[in-house]
Amino acid sequence: MSEDRPGTLEWYVIHTYSGYENKVKDNLEKAVENNGMQQLITEVVVPTEETVELRNGKRVTTYHKTFPGYVLVRMIITNESWYVVRNIRGVTGFVGPDSKPIPLSQEELDRMLSSGSEKANLKVSVGEEVRILSGPLENFTGVVEEIDAIRQKLRVKVTMFLGREMQIEVDLDQVEKKKEQG
Repeated sequence: MSEDRPGTLEWYVIHTYSGYENKVKDNLEKAVENNGMQQLITEVVVPTEETVELRNGKRVTTYHKTFPGYVLVRMIITNESWYVVRNIRGVTGFVGPDSKPIPLSQEELDRMLSSGSEKANLKVSVGEEVRILSGPLENFTGVVEEIDAIRQKLRVKVTMFLGREMQIEVDLDQVEKKKEQG
């Protein structure tokens, strides 16, 4: 294992068996502690997104893995740190050509850690007016009648030609709140 830039803390992606992400994270953190490698491996993250679901009429916050089978590790690559990560049970290798670790750019890291949050940022409620941004009814406006947070969908009542109303289902990212006329 050659060191291109020794001493540089960077983020890397490791591939794991699907469903083993949290076990890999826990085992890697224990191995770092047991081997006194806190200076070489500083963070281990399983990228997740928070979603609000309705269960039995109650709002429940759950977390879903945004990249199943992948774990992010902030580390300095040395022969020793590479060996420890590579030999954690459930790790299949680093993401990169020939399993050679390639560090993430800041843009890639930001995108992986904030994945899915763009949709969740649109705060609309039942009764609000929205404008449709894409699809066959692009630029039509309608009133939100139902929100499905789990599927990230809205049911919107749109007034069509000659005053005829129609209910449609759109993705949350296909609408924007209608701006107040002022």
